[in-house]
Amino acid sequence: MLPGGMMPRSPLVTALALLFSALVPRASAAPETVDADVCVYGATPSGILAAIAVRRAGHSVVIIEPSRWVGGMLGAGLKPLQDCPNFNATGGLTHELLPQLGTGAPRLVEAARGSLDPSAIRRDFQNLLDQHHLRVIHDHRIASIEKNGTTLLAATFDRAPFDPLGCPVAQPEIAAALRVTARVFIDASYEGDLMPAAGVPSRVGRESSAEYGEELAGVREPMEQAEIDPFVTPGDPQSGLLPWVEDDDGLPLGSADGNTQAYNYRYYTTSDPAHRAPLTPPADYNASEFELVGRYIAHLTATTPDADTLRQRLVGIFPGWKNSGEWNYQRSSLFSMAPLGISQLYAAGDAAEKARVWKAHQNYLRGLHHFMSTDPRVPAAYRQEMAALGLDLRAHPDTAGWPHQLYIRVARRLQGRYTVTAADVYNRTQIDDPIALAQYGIDTYPARRLWGRDENGKTWVAIEGKMFVGGSKGPTNQPYPIPYRAITPQAEHATNLLVPVCFSASHLGYASARMEPVFMICGQSAGIAAVRALEENTTVQDIDATAFQAALLAAHQKLTWDPATDIAPGADRYQFDHLLRQADANADGSISQAEWDTAKNGWEWLFEKIDTDANGQLSQAEYAAFQTLKQQDPDWAKTLR
Repeated sequence: MLPGGMMPRSPLVTALALLFSALVPRASAAPETVDADVCVYGATPSGILAAIAVRRAGHSVVIIEPSRWVGGMLGAGLKPLQDCPNFNATGGLTHELLPQLGTGAPRLVEAARGSLDPSAIRRDFQNLLDQHHLRVIHDHRIASIEKNGTTLLAATFDRAPFDPLGCPVAQPEIAAALRVTARVFIDASYEGDLMPAAGVPSRVGRESSAEYGEELAGVREPMEQAEIDPFVTPGDPQSGLLPWVEDDDGLPLGSADGNTQAYNYRYYTTSDPAHRAPLTPPADYNASEFELVGRYIAHLTATTPDADTLRQRLVGIFPGWKNSGEWNYQRSSLFSMAPLGISQLYAAGDAAEKARVWKAHQNYLRGLHHFMSTDPRVPAAYRQEMAALGLDLRAHPDTAGWPHQLYIRVARRLQGRYTVTAADVYNRTQIDDPIALAQYGIDTYPARRLWGRDENGKTWVAIEGKMFVGGSKGPTNQPYPIPYRAITPQAEHATNLLVPVCFSASHLGYASARMEPVFMICGQSAGIAAVRALEENTTVQDIDATAFQAALLAAHQKLTWDPATDIAPGADRYQFDHLLRQADANADGSISQAEWDTAKNGWEWLFEKIDTDANGQLSQAEYAAFQTLKQQDPDWAKTLR
């Protein structure tokens, strides 16, 4: 008997108590308190530019960043100019920074734009922060928001440092460790997690085609079908489905659903032992998780006519698609280097769910590498090549080569005062409150992997949800404006919050506008709007529109695009006149097969596909029809072949 009449604990009870205490975060006895005119959540490029705009106007600002790094995706592998097809449509600080970020450091690989070192980009962003004397509080994520009516008063943050491999953790180290009061809040995170904490409505997933009149919205048709068996025991549906394939939910084309496009790492690899970090399988690795990948490889081996093409298909599975020096998701492959069907869990999830899904992406990549290095269905030479591959430590030296940021293409989207849709992307709207210009195709990666049966009863597996409408230059090859109303909530929900990254857009609208240069421009414009709200002592919805536009122009933001006077770099590249200048050797106003073959080395096969009347000459109408097909079909080359 212990003093006070308590019975002694058994060893089991003591162990359970210790385990429980380890799982429950300790509360901060007295949270650190910070007061600023503006609180920015997220040291993303957008958040950094927002904070600089506030600081330059003489107001106090603090940035709260969940990780221990700055620079978001640009500091994790994405190139500053990679998703900027029209540099002349950028403005302000973004126009100044994009060509300079990372260029003063040694290059990782021998290439031009594709060789930038992400660690150098992170240093450049840190230098910007230092130059403007901006404070970043790292390792803290949003926990709750205090409001008075529609006014956000304070934000409380949990301290939750990322793990050694650069992933967020499920449980915080210290709950309620930091409290920030501010007059204006800017959610510049990729997740938009401050919005639900503030009671501001947002959306996840895909709208129906009917909601905004978007022809390609909602559920799409299966693509990249392969005749492989999806069941644990081949031919036996009762045995269940293998991992990474799911039953179709039966919704018709164009229906709304909660799915969203794939995430992945943008990562560097090397076989050089001097810079290589081992890419080891996760502790719970089980080859059966990748059995469907093995069956796909067997299918490719049996149906691919030559070794070079087979190798290209294997590269698409792992490491993926070589995109300007680093690896990206190969969406033309049934399988690639990241899981499908779980992005929506991250987008709508709490902190613990987000940590689980992020780590699942890392473990999937680790496991897939091991599978491709060891499974006998992979050709021996390719197994050996993959086994020698590891992560490149030069890009991310403090996380064993892992990027610190998962490429979260879309998460929550604000339900604001204006919704950017495909109509905006096609330049079919008139906007009177522009804060940025965007230009890119409607670019989605697969959302899920399904199985089905053809008319002969044979099973197939396919992906669903990918498209690239218009290519990188977009369906009209012209920029379109992002309205201020798209980054502001409806006044009945919040009157001092701005959302320059997870702004208000449909699934298709966001799929075009979701590029880092656009986020950066919107971030600076959000910072300028915050300054106007502070100085006018009003809500973000009620700032003086004329004064706001004058401030944007004073910051050299590019707000409008006039096709008659504004010139996009290489704008005529896909016009027939450009083809004539390039290939019309006899100046007869058309292109013969011989002229095409001379000017388009490697694309000789394409001539007869474009020459629809088979008269041996390409006309302007035929070439225009070909360009339209390219805009509408992301797999146009495969379609035409």
